[in-house]
Amino acid sequence: MAAYVIFDVEIRDAARYQDFMKGVKPALDAAGAKYLARGGAHKVYEGDWEPRRIVLIEFPSVAAWEEFYNGPVYQGLKSIRDEVSSARLVSVEGL
Repeated sequence: MAAYVIFDVEIRDAARYQDFMKGVKPALDAAGAKYLARGGAHKVYEGDWEPRRIVLIEFPSVAAWEEFYNGPVYQGLKSIRDEVSSARLVSVEGL
């Protein structure tokens, strides 16, 4: 069953964030993940959520997501991401 990961990201240093992106794209490919949305226009219809930049990624399963997230490659890249951005993220299991 697929898993969907939703990031709400605020990027403080776009140039340095590209260092993170250069490493994370091949790591996502290796994990069988794919971007479904990345930074496109968004609109809030209800509630008080004020998202900054939305990224939606599909993983083959929750287990694949957790292996990716907790793995050494992403955790190494995450230190770059944490340095130049702040994020909220959730995962949800698909149907």
